[in-house]
Amino acid sequence: MALASAFVTGATGLLGNNLVRLLRERGVRVTALVRSREKAMRMLGDSDLTIVEGDMGNVPAFADRLAGHDVLFHTAAYFRDSYKGGRHRDALLATNVAATEALLGAAYATGIRRFVHTSSIAVLDGPRGSLIDETMPRRIKDADDYYASKILADRAVKDFLERHPDMDGCFVLPGFMFGPGDAGPTAAGQIVLDHARRKLPGIPPGGFSVVDARDVALAEVAAAEKGRRGELYLAAGRPMTMAELVKVIEHVTGVPAPRRKVPYPMLYLLGMAEELGQRLFARPALVSLATVRLMRREEGRYRFSDEKSSRELDLSFRPVEETLADVVRWYRRNGWLAESAPSASDQPRG
Repeated sequence: MALASAFVTGATGLLGNNLVRLLRERGVRVTALVRSREKAMRMLGDSDLTIVEGDMGNVPAFADRLAGHDVLFHTAAYFRDSYKGGRHRDALLATNVAATEALLGAAYATGIRRFVHTSSIAVLDGPRGSLIDETMPRRIKDADDYYASKILADRAVKDFLERHPDMDGCFVLPGFMFGPGDAGPTAAGQIVLDHARRKLPGIPPGGFSVVDARDVALAEVAAAEKGRRGELYLAAGRPMTMAELVKVIEHVTGVPAPRRKVPYPMLYLLGMAEELGQRLFARPALVSLATVRLMRREEGRYRFSDEKSSRELDLSFRPVEETLADVVRWYRRNGWLAESAPSASDQPRG
């Protein structure tokens, strides 16, 4: 399916803004749903782009703007605040589940018959050390509130497809995304910033499946063009321990990585202290107990198969070193980090 026009939710998010850029580079007419027009203008510009200011909490307010598009890319989600302390189950269900149902209903009513839903590796699970693929669903009882909301959102999307046989849609499941344009910043971007500012106190245990948001954007477009109805496509990237990740960040920033390891007991104490501060002073917890529990539960479960996405979507992943170097350049260029002497990744190559 050749794309001529697309509606993108979450268009100023890390994935969303990279997806908008990719679509525009390919000559696709894009309508971008954003919560702040000012931020959208700053990040995306206004050339050949239609900006719709709106919120997933009120789909009817922008529903009529969905009309006239070939495909809907749904990248918006409630995520970051759920790991900053406190309880967020109601907000997670409202945005990630109920609003997704409302969005698909509005898209169908306005004539859209193709969509790509951004899911997450959170909906999959497997034994420690195993290679996890799209056939290995996570049980709700093994999910925290955010993971559960993504599982329930996927179920709602699949139910919608069953009720509307003339609607075509599929799922893209990103890993832990890094990339330029991370103005949130996401937890991934915050790791880079903290390291570069020498605020990373130590190296925690655990690991991630690290992926460039630009590669996830490529997966989204490929899924829209040739993904099969109802299918899940992993875009998880490369498995790395936290120790491996900070070594790469050290290389691209020129800032030495911390040598001290932070064990789980210390992380739990830090999480309790941060959540107490969150309750007393209404400030976000830098490390919440939910984050620590998730790290412990998911340790050894960050290897994901790219076989299906490679075969059906022709998806591949750029080197992590390239991704992180581009992240650092973006933060420096946009004033988040001071310009410094060239890092090893910026040195001329013979």
